[in-house]
This record gives sequence, structure tokens and C-alpha cells, in this order.
Amino acid sequence: MDHLVKLGRDSAFQSAYRKHDFVVADGNPIVWMSRLAGQPVDLMPGSNMVLPIARFCADNDIPVALIGGHEEGLAAAADVMQHEQPKLKISYQHAPPMGFDPTGEEAAEILRAAKASGARLCYLALGAPKQELFAAYGRELTPELGFVSIGAGLDFLSGEQIRAPMWVRKMAMEWLWRLIGDPGRLMQRYGLSFAVLPGHLLRSALRSQD
Repeated sequence: MDHLVKLGRDSAFQSAYRKHDFVVADGNPIVWMSRLAGQPVDLMPGSNMVLPIARFCADNDIPVALIGGHEEGLAAAADVMQHEQPKLKISYQHAPPMGFDPTGEEAAEILRAAKASGARLCYLALGAPKQELFAAYGRELTPELGFVSIGAGLDFLSGEQIRAPMWVRKMAMEWLWRLIGDPGRLMQRYGLSFAVLPGHLLRSALRSQD
């Protein structure tokens, strides 16, 4: 839902979204709306994709880069990934500073360094909209690289954040688990998301009647 809020307000974010090959349903409200619209999709949180993609890269000799978070967290996440997939090659790690411009010169330097390292796929844990803007910029500047935006996926691996237990996720209450864990950062985000949710649900239901 946070992405829907941002897409309604940020034309640069809209443009970056259109440059992505695949967009998955990272939250239950998107799944509900897809069903109401008669075009159902499955739930696929970005954090669920981290290790399966790592397995694919390990099996196919595709070096990866980790970009986001902070250096200690990246190192811890990398250790977990390589423990799970010993053949995985992590050729580049970088934690941009606060205030990082995802389409500026520093971003260009990171992209060039990732490319020079031999990486072919970049895991982006920068949060929205930065990771989507960075990926769109990277497609233009370094088309040899692929990108996958995973939000808090590396933080969950490293233990920086504790993901909700499966029973909480099955109840579609992971948002509440995260809110309790970080109310200062997430209160406004979720408040805005809940404010626009009824309108999106109604439009989805009406779309199914077309």
C-alpha cells in the first residue's frame, strides 16, 4: 500500500515503476484488490525472494551485489546467504550514506563499481522509492546489471529486524508486527496507507464489473 500512496504523489516513482520488468504483490491488500478486480495474483513479499534468487544465482554462476543498509548488516546478511548457498559469489557490497541520491553521481559510482566487480544481479535494500529509482537509473547506466528490490529482506537475514512469525503472517497482520517494532518510522506510512485503502478496494470491485 505504501507504494500505491507514493505512486499517486510522485511522478518520478511512477516513471521508475514503468521501467521494471516485474512487479510483485508485496502485501495482502494488493492481493485482495486483485481478487476483487477479477485478476487474482499471489502474495510474494520481497523478503521471500532473497534466498530462492540466491540459489538460482549460485546454481547458474551469477555473481551478485548487495546494496543498502549498513556495512555490518550487509556483512551479516552475506554470511547467511553464503551459508545457505556456499557456491554463491557475492562480488560487491555497499551501504550508501543517509541522504543518498539514487540518481546522482554517487549512485553512478556505485553502479560502475558493482559492474566492475563482476556482479550481474544487484539486491537493492534501499527502501521505496530509492531502490526503484536506483534500479531504473541502473538500467540506463549499466544495462549489463539486473536488479531486484527487496526492502527489508537483508535486514531480516542479518537479524537487524525480526520478521513476524508465520502464524502472524497467515493472519495478514505482519504490518502490525512491524508497526509495534518500529512505530516512529511506520506510524505515518501505515496511516496514509489505511487512508487510501477503502478507495482502492472500491475501485477494484467496480473494475470487476466492467
